[in-house]
Amino acid sequence: MTRPADALAELIAGNRRFVSGRPEHGHDVAAAAAASGGQLPHAVVIGCIDSRVPLEAIFDQTFGSICVIRSGAHVVDRAVLGSIGFAVSALKVPLIMVLGHVRCGAVDATVNALRTGTRPDGDVGYLVDEISPAVRGIGLDDPDVAAKAMRAHVARTVRRIRHVAGIQESVAAGTVSIAGGVYDLDTGWVDLLT
Repeated sequence: MTRPADALAELIAGNRRFVSGRPEHGHDVAAAAAASGGQLPHAVVIGCIDSRVPLEAIFDQTFGSICVIRSGAHVVDRAVLGSIGFAVSALKVPLIMVLGHVRCGAVDATVNALRTGTRPDGDVGYLVDEISPAVRGIGLDDPDVAAKAMRAHVARTVRRIRHVAGIQESVAAGTVSIAGGVYDLDTGWVDLLT
């Protein structure tokens, strides 16, 4: 079984291959077929829906190696938490990675909503509500509020996941680790926060 530290090292090594232009894993049908019999992923990665952040590609991972969960600004709800819990309990993943990214539209929208006092309607408003504590914690007067709020939101999400029943016990037992990071759209690098 993969240890949490080894799983994190694999993600970081894959990101380095990605940045250097030497990925080991392509999106090849033969690779998909080879993994179709079962799965033994070494991480679950929670990221944003942003199309510029393809999680398997930026970590240079092949079919069956990571579970991917995406939502606007990696906001977690019951479905996301249940999916993470399933990956930990049923698939025995040793690493949970929360990945934000620079220039996140959902964070920018939250900053704008708080500055103008206009909350978007419907479920987009839910995303703003979930990101707002990170923005307020930085302060709307800060010229880098969106960038700092993204990092704060990643850290907040890591803390929230750390206290979920089942995951909390796995972290305490040392069988699961949770990491947070921010992806740079311009360079391709992932900056680890935790």
